[in-house]
Amino acid sequence: MADLQRLKEEFVKLYGGSAETVEAFHAPGRVNLIGEHTDYNGGYVFPAALTFGTTMLARPREDRQLGLASLNFPGQVKHFSIEDLQYDEADDWMNYPKGVAAFLQQEGLAFQRGYDVLFSGEIPNGAGLSSSASIEVVTGYGLLALEGQNPIDTVKLALLAQRVENKFVGVNCGIMDQFAVANGKKDHAILLMCDTLEYDLVPFNSGAYKLVIANTNKRRGLVDSEYNARRSQCEQAVQALQARIPGLTLLGELTLEQFEANEDAIQDEVVRKRARHVVEEIDRVKRAVAALKEDDLRAFGSLMNGSHESLRDLYEVSCKELDVLVEEARAIDGTIGSRMTGAGFGGCTVSLVHEDAIDAFKAQVGAKYKERTGLEAAFYVADIGDGVKRAE
Repeated sequence: MADLQRLKEEFVKLYGGSAETVEAFHAPGRVNLIGEHTDYNGGYVFPAALTFGTTMLARPREDRQLGLASLNFPGQVKHFSIEDLQYDEADDWMNYPKGVAAFLQQEGLAFQRGYDVLFSGEIPNGAGLSSSASIEVVTGYGLLALEGQNPIDTVKLALLAQRVENKFVGVNCGIMDQFAVANGKKDHAILLMCDTLEYDLVPFNSGAYKLVIANTNKRRGLVDSEYNARRSQCEQAVQALQARIPGLTLLGELTLEQFEANEDAIQDEVVRKRARHVVEEIDRVKRAVAALKEDDLRAFGSLMNGSHESLRDLYEVSCKELDVLVEEARAIDGTIGSRMTGAGFGGCTVSLVHEDAIDAFKAQVGAKYKERTGLEAAFYVADIGDGVKRAE
C-alpha cells in the first residue's frame, strides 16, 4: 500500500489546510485466477483481490463541492457541485467518482457536506486489473464512511459500483471486478456465481509460490466486437441444445457429461468449440477449488495451464503476445502454472512462480518477450490482499 504520510503531504500541497483531518481508504485491484468468459454463461469465476490498488484521501469541505484530483494525472484539480454530477467525456477518470457520488444520492444518501478527494493508483491503466472498479469501490466506501454510514454493506456497494460503470460511464461490465475489489480477503480467492452473487471465500495457501502478473503492454484491439460475438455464439449453442435439453437457458447449467452427450446437436463447429470451452472451464474452476482445499498447488497450476489452452484454441480470445508470455513463463523452472487473465486480445497473464525463481522469471521472460514481440512487458509480484477498507 502507498506511503500514507507522503500522500497526506501531497493532499495538503493540493488543497491546503492541515493533514490532521484527512482520512484514507484503500481498495485493491483484482486478478481472475481461473474461470474466464464463464460469468455471462451462468458459471463460476475465481478472482482474488491484490495487495496493490487505489488509495483515496478525503477531507470534508464547508460547502457542497466535490474536489477531485489524482497523483496519476498531476496538475488537475476540478470542483463539481455535489448536487449536479453529470457524465462529461472531458472529465475522463473523474467520471468514476462523480458517478458513485451521484448514484449514492439516488440511493437515498443525503450528503451533509462536500469533500476534497485525492486518489493515488498503483494499478496500471488498461492492464485488465480493474483500476476503474478499484476507484469506484474506494470512492463509495470512503464517502459512506465519512458520512457516518457504518457498517457498510460491501455486496450492495459492489452492485452500486457496477451500476455506475454500466449506466453512468456506459461500459457494459459484469459484477466480478467490483465484487472482488469490495469483498476480497487476504490469502483467499472468491468462488463467485455472478448471476446469484452466491460466493465462498477459499483459502489460497500459496506457501513459497507467488502470483506474478505480466502485462503485455499491447494496446487492446477487438475486445468489444469479439466479446459480443462470443456472447452471441454461446446463445446460439444454448438454442441448439434446447432441442435435446428443454428449458436450458445458460451453458453454465450443464454438467460436462451432459454437454458431451449432446454436443452433436450443435451443428456449427465454431459454436460447438465456444460452448466446450465454457463448460470445461466451469468444470476446471470446481476442480481448482478442490485442489486448493487440499493445498495441491501443482494441480491448481495444471488447471491454469488448461484454461489458457482452452482460451487460445477453443474460445480464441488469446493473441500472440499473451501466448508468448505464457510459453516463456512455462519454460522457467519454478513456474507451475500460467494463463492469460481477463477478456483477452492483450492485457495480462498470471503465473504461479516459486519465490526463488522470480528474478530469473522477470529477466528471462522479459528478454524473450521483447525478442519475440518487440514489446516491453511489465511484471508485478502480487500477494492476495483484503477488499476495500480504511487505510492505516
